Amino acid sequence: MHITSTSLRGVAAVAALLAGLLFAGIQFVHPVDEVASVTTPMWAVTGWLTFAMACLGLIGVTGLYLRQVPQTGVLGLSGFALLALFYVLTCAFTFAETLFLPLVADSAPAFTADFLGIVNGEGTGGTLGTLEAIGPLSGVLFMGGGLLLGVALFRARVLARWAAALLALGAVVPLLTSFLPHGVGRFAALPVAVALVGLGCSLWVHRRVEVRT
Repeated sequence: MHITSTSLRGVAAVAALLAGLLFAGIQFVHPVDEVASVTTPMWAVTGWLTFAMACLGLIGVTGLYLRQVPQTGVLGLSGFALLALFYVLTCAFTFAETLFLPLVADSAPAFTADFLGIVNGEGTGGTLGTLEAIGPLSGVLFMGGGLLLGVALFRARVLARWAAALLALGAVVPLLTSFLPHGVGRFAALPVAVALVGLGCSLWVHRRVEVRT
């Protein structure tokens, strides 16, 4: 197999598109973040789908950034670095949440509830030490990375500008929905999901143009 930068951009385009589709779909099927859900089959399914989404998202945003490094400058690099770290953190957290949390849910329900409190807005009660920083850190990486990278891609004028603008705007939507219940607020992810699909499609179109020329 002959590997070229064009073929790798094709892989990144598909990864971004799939990451967006998974990011959107997961919001509709994710179980309620409570102890009783942790040992159910759907918890495992959505957990591994989330892990796949994060891996694909990391590949996708890497391709989106590398396609236009000169045009995006320091702003693009900053946004990419933050968003990439968000996906890495999501991979690690989801791996633990999916693989290990069901093993202790019955024997340590209090710990399980506190662990879920990192993401469901109920808090941890100060019992998890440095793990409690995961929630705020994840939010900063997601919002800061999405906003900066979205603005950089919009200014670069290479890929679909509507999708780049939606990425930037969608990244800060969670701030507006933070007062809503977690089960409702999770749908704030949809604008970013649509943006990833749009950017992935745009990168694929550019890749096909390069192949033809």
